[in-house]
Amino acid sequence: MKRHGETAGTATKTRRAGRLRDNDPQATRRNIIDVATHEFAQKGYGGARVDAIAARTRTSKRMIYYHFSGKEGLYLAVLEAAYSGIRREEATLDLDHLAPEAAMRRLIASTFDYYIGHPEFVRLVMNENIMDGVHMKRSRTIGKLNLTVIDALTRIVRRGQKAGAFRAGIDPLELHMSISALGIFHVANRATFSTIFKLDMSSPKAVAARRKQVVEIVLGHVRSTPRPFIRPVRRPGSRSVDKMNRLVQSV
Repeated sequence: MKRHGETAGTATKTRRAGRLRDNDPQATRRNIIDVATHEFAQKGYGGARVDAIAARTRTSKRMIYYHFSGKEGLYLAVLEAAYSGIRREEATLDLDHLAPEAAMRRLIASTFDYYIGHPEFVRLVMNENIMDGVHMKRSRTIGKLNLTVIDALTRIVRRGQKAGAFRAGIDPLELHMSISALGIFHVANRATFSTIFKLDMSSPKAVAARRKQVVEIVLGHVRSTPRPFIRPVRRPGSRSVDKMNRLVQSV
């Protein structure tokens, strides 16, 4: 039954929204968090507006306050969902069944890929750091969520050290910091680097090259012995190899 002043289309949307709110509160929360993630990532905590979020969801501002108690509660839910996402991805990698170096390689590459595929995560982390983590400090969840990646790295490092593949003295937390920093940089700084150095850091070729380099940088850091340097072999007519040989000889 239509309310006074409603069109048929508006009445249908109202009924659908009502069913969503009444019958599937988890779907309502997910919808709100998905929309709010985009809003907070693009505009930051200060610039985001609950009214704008409500307008793009399948629910109402009143229901946002009902589920999250307000803007800060919603923002914390967005942060917690963002960190849950990357930790869930890591849980699918089956790292404990791989050789130590293969496990490390997979984790580094997966982390890099996640940042590339989820720039909103990087933006949220950057925005929260600008605010000195003031909101994150009020979360009881995020700290616990991130223990899993440290535990995973600890197991990989210990197995690698036992096998003689990794050197001694590796701190898993410091290692996680390095992996995160190298991966996030390509997303967080690509606009400025692309402009300054006239590069397209978002091209598939640039992303693939950087991904490979990040993996090798971290593996080179943890290996017990560095990979031997192989001097390029001169092939007549190969300009790229000739140039590389000249560079090697000049070092």
